[in-house]
Amino acid sequence: MAVTDEAIEKIKGMIVSGALRPGDRLPKESELAADLGLSRNSLREAVRALSLIRILDVRQGDGTYVTSLDPQLLLEALSFVVDFHRDDTVLEFLAVRRILEPAATALASTRISEAELDRLQAQLDALGQEPSVEELVACDLEFHRGIVQCSGNSVLCSLLDGLSGPTTRARVWRGLTQEDAVSRTLHEHRAILSALRDRDAEAARSWATVHIASVEQWLRSTL
Repeated sequence: MAVTDEAIEKIKGMIVSGALRPGDRLPKESELAADLGLSRNSLREAVRALSLIRILDVRQGDGTYVTSLDPQLLLEALSFVVDFHRDDTVLEFLAVRRILEPAATALASTRISEAELDRLQAQLDALGQEPSVEELVACDLEFHRGIVQCSGNSVLCSLLDGLSGPTTRARVWRGLTQEDAVSRTLHEHRAILSALRDRDAEAARSWATVHIASVEQWLRSTL
């Protein structure tokens, strides 16, 4: 194992064991290096790597701290990585979204507030019947993000937020090339919202599946 990897594993071990907790300040570099049996250079490299993936927070002049380890913070790295996807993997991202998002939508059906339902309705009404493709896709992202946030599962929310990037371009492409894409998307959004208002988890799950699968099916036919 490379010395930097060893250093990362040792710091990780301290966090997982509870020796370092969210918000804790790490001991001074010289003390920590000695305690872990590491060189100060390998410790610095490990700290740098762990700060990039939001495990540690390096504060100039104040020291290094363990972050909140909140799922949304940790999964920011996922969003960064998936932006490097190849075009031929977009279908795989859509397939993952098709597994996760309907489940999140079903969960939201029992937890979403009337105020949030009204906000989503106002968002759809403001869009009108003939939005531009860019307006539709922006609304699509916010519509689904709003629903998923109501699922009450922050990990699920962060995962889906991280996966949204690769599929956005596919949705724009579909909107520009498929004749009825805009009207179909609007219809599906309203059907999802209606199921949520009825507190019908299975209908919400089904419409969310149809909505994502229609993009997936179109993309599969064009590749």
